[in-house]
Amino acid sequence: MSTSDRILLILHIGFAIFTLGPLTAATMSTPRYIRNRNAAVVRYLNRTTQIYGAGTLLIFLFGLWLAKGHFAQAWLSVSMTLFIVALVLLLIVERDQRKAAKLLDEAAPVAASAPAAAAAAPQAEAEAAAEAEDGGEPGAAKATGETPVTGKPAAGEVAQVERGRIAAISGVIALIWLVILVLMVWNA
Repeated sequence: MSTSDRILLILHIGFAIFTLGPLTAATMSTPRYIRNRNAAVVRYLNRTTQIYGAGTLLIFLFGLWLAKGHFAQAWLSVSMTLFIVALVLLLIVERDQRKAAKLLDEAAPVAASAPAAAAAAPQAEAEAAAEAEDGGEPGAAKATGETPVTGKPAAGEVAQVERGRIAAISGVIALIWLVILVLMVWNA
């Protein structure tokens, strides 16, 4: 291997480290912020995943260029196949991040109106009791203008499917990156 090829290989490895590290951190920390219902951070992590995901595609293309047509070697074919599988899984994670951010945004007004509905409940009971004392029917109290919060997800139930899928798939992706790293270091 010539000196220029070694320099290009070192640049490829450095680019891979500085791209795959933040990407893995972004995908693996997303479930925590979904659980905390922090839509802004989930949107930020989604954008980070998109940007560094495009960077991983550049890593793959640069690696193909460095291979210079020696694709008959088994370790190289396995590495490329695993890389493509990881990219497909990354697309699923990115889709779930986007969907979770949307669900968190939709659940935010419901969560904000829940304390107002809870504060209005004693007032409605007091009005119902006052009408009952005045001879009115207990159920004929005035409407408070608040809509009851029923059928909406509880505090930890927003985007549970997406959160679990992101956690599982991002772990698999991280494992794939490690296998590729071992194959590259062992055979380079």
